[in-house]
Amino acid sequence: MSNRQRLVVVGHGMVGHRFVQAAVERGLTETYDIVVLGEEPRAAYDRVALTSYFSATCAEELSLLPGGSYDHDAVELRISTEVVSLDRDARTVTARDKVSGTETVLGYDQLVLATGAAPFVPPVPGREHDGVFVYRTIEDLDAIREASHTATSGIVIGGGLLGLEAANALVQLGLQTHVVEMAPRLMPVQLDQAGGSTLVRHIEKLGVNVHAGVMTQEITAGESGSVDGLQLKDSYKIDAQVVVFSAGVRPRDVLGRESGLEIAERGGILVDDQCHTSDERIWAIGECAAPAGRMYGLVAPGYDMAEVVADALLDGPGRFTGADMSTKLKLLGVDVASFGDAFAATEGSLELVYSDAVAGVYKKLVVTEDGTRLLGGILVGDAAAYGILRPMVSSGIALPENPEELILPASRGGSTGGGVAALPDEAQICSCNNVSKGDIVHAVEDGCEDVASVKSCTNAGTTCGSCVTSVKAIIEDHFAKTGREVSKALCEHFAISRAELFEVVKIHGYTTFEAVLEAHGTGRGCDICKPTVASVLASQFNEHVLGGTNAGLQDTNDAYLANIQKNGSYSVVPRIPGGEVTPEGLIVIGEVARDFGLYTKITGGQRIDMFGARMEDLPAIWGRLVDAGFESGHAYGKSLRTVKSCVGSEWCRYGVQESVSMAIRLELRYRGLRSPHKLKGGVSGCARECAEARGKDFGVIATDKGWNLYVGGNGGMNPAHAQLLAGDLDDETLISYLDRFLMYYVRMADRLQRTAPWIDSLEGGLDRVKAVVVDDVLGLGSELEESMERHVATYEDEWAATLKDPRKLERFVSFVNAPGTPDPNITFTTERDQIRPENHDAPVLLGTTIPVGASR
Repeated sequence: MSNRQRLVVVGHGMVGHRFVQAAVERGLTETYDIVVLGEEPRAAYDRVALTSYFSATCAEELSLLPGGSYDHDAVELRISTEVVSLDRDARTVTARDKVSGTETVLGYDQLVLATGAAPFVPPVPGREHDGVFVYRTIEDLDAIREASHTATSGIVIGGGLLGLEAANALVQLGLQTHVVEMAPRLMPVQLDQAGGSTLVRHIEKLGVNVHAGVMTQEITAGESGSVDGLQLKDSYKIDAQVVVFSAGVRPRDVLGRESGLEIAERGGILVDDQCHTSDERIWAIGECAAPAGRMYGLVAPGYDMAEVVADALLDGPGRFTGADMSTKLKLLGVDVASFGDAFAATEGSLELVYSDAVAGVYKKLVVTEDGTRLLGGILVGDAAAYGILRPMVSSGIALPENPEELILPASRGGSTGGGVAALPDEAQICSCNNVSKGDIVHAVEDGCEDVASVKSCTNAGTTCGSCVTSVKAIIEDHFAKTGREVSKALCEHFAISRAELFEVVKIHGYTTFEAVLEAHGTGRGCDICKPTVASVLASQFNEHVLGGTNAGLQDTNDAYLANIQKNGSYSVVPRIPGGEVTPEGLIVIGEVARDFGLYTKITGGQRIDMFGARMEDLPAIWGRLVDAGFESGHAYGKSLRTVKSCVGSEWCRYGVQESVSMAIRLELRYRGLRSPHKLKGGVSGCARECAEARGKDFGVIATDKGWNLYVGGNGGMNPAHAQLLAGDLDDETLISYLDRFLMYYVRMADRLQRTAPWIDSLEGGLDRVKAVVVDDVLGLGSELEESMERHVATYEDEWAATLKDPRKLERFVSFVNAPGTPDPNITFTTERDQIRPENHDAPVLLGTTIPVGASR
């Protein structure tokens, strides 16, 4: 007679799936047959990444269980199956097949409830109208997308985490988007007033309207019964055809309530520290459970509960004693993080604040009264330090003598205090899956070679992904300490570096991201590898960025061949090679700026920038400029921007070479060259260096014998002087060396790596560059020159190409369902006889604020 028992799991979301994984991994299937009942029509999927569904090719890309079944004979998954009743006395559940309507009674020896939570829809009049949705499942997103086809505007009720995710979804669907939040700020649970205000400024610059501190009175509808707007209490009405509720969740505890299980005061099935309910054979995990009376609305605590129950069923000692509610995510492109005691609730705690309103950065650290320990913090606009700061809270590691250095920019003395290397092994790196630094180090010691393998072994970084940077740093730090080679993997989807990726594309002739991913990668790609592969393909094949199957991979500005500005308008920068422009050309630029109401400014690269262009006007603006002989200046791309010049020997009494002609020749040769980062050049006609050529990625300075070529100069946050590569060159040798240098850089540099740090990263530095470019020690000289010749021969102006293609022009509308309608959120005022954004922030001095009573 078999001694096997039956374990029934009700719910197959992320937490239910995690429990089944833990049960299989720990050997619970040796004594239990597991039946999993999932209500949705598909297996568990990544609900944290739900918004990415709009950019996925299919729902399967979000699946946590590819194939839809467990590869274990003892585990049976039934989808589209709803549990309608629970009989505790008989130890049975009644399950209904949602497709056929057939009901089945299943007995259990142990029952795990993982029914999750349901969206909370407050009792707002009009919530029953057509066009009102919640934001929870893939089916919800399908319905919202369908409604967006006939809508121009959408409203999200709720400005918390899920509300901003929903707002992001509406933005992706091309709707004018409003967020309505009853609290006086966005993300009130995670952010303080200053952090919330900084987030609002970021989001409003993207064209999203934020209405905070307001209450909803009624959802209004037209004669057809469909939504036509939202009336705010004692205030105005917002016109919209789609309304999405994202005002929080409530535990789905109905099975527990109806069967007589104890329920927490504020909802949720009451469980002890082993997630036992009031019935010894029933357990509850995830959002439907309330350990010590508290419901946790994040996935990480649910994962912890799943592990605890798996352990308890094997008579283990595991206990759920609370959860780290830290959060880091990117909301509408803005980095936001909150961790530990973010609101300084600890008695005697002090706050250290760095605020840069111009850059849109707000950082706050909460420290103990004596300044020795970190208690928590908030990061908005720049959350790069989260991977170091959050583990410092859990580990109790001592703060540096000047803790404000942890949030100051590097240019103002900021420091990460030793980074991950300074963290103790017990420091928690992945809060979603409770993985410590020591766990990661042990995985590396046991043979894990890269981020992907560490994720597979430890689950670190597999949920929200916010700790991946720290995981990579720990691996590299351990490899460096043990003398092992550090992995140069591009990201978790590509185990090879960008340079290696360039070579495989070149060798195999891949022309699409999908082909590269299938042959050399895994998963569905990310915002690291997609634009990198697009850049590599563009570098080699010179494909128009809006053409072919790779159009959606490009960086944001590439999508519209223009730079987006803070109020949602765009800037237009025509190329002016060498800064030389005819009076007729200047007149056309002036007329375009006048006729389209644009702000004009001379740039540092001796071009003319026109700001304030509306997206739908871009093609018309380009048409006027192209007709006058101008072309795209690629101010939006990771490519050559300008080759700046002085007036040279033709005009200047000090000039020894004709710098303008050379600058024009170089700019026209290298225009449109896609590269790991932006490129700038300069040509000076004498040693007085009026073109500031040594501050450029390549600089050319005239001598009485020819030209000196300098490389690796960068301006910006970390300026670097270019270094001499070769001297007294004639015109053709100069161009030959420059061809080789630029193509060598395009092939070998890492993503987003300027020429200065790239040269520094090479073994041998500038000497190595000289050996390859000047001495041709690798025999690559001719090949690099031929690559550049191919680029020159296939160059096509992207503005002109777009104007010729009706399909490409289709994207240049503010609202897909109302072409020609201007975005009403883009408004201007006048200053110094020119327009400026109406929501322009007044300049704010940067500074670190330490409250009264702080000792530092």
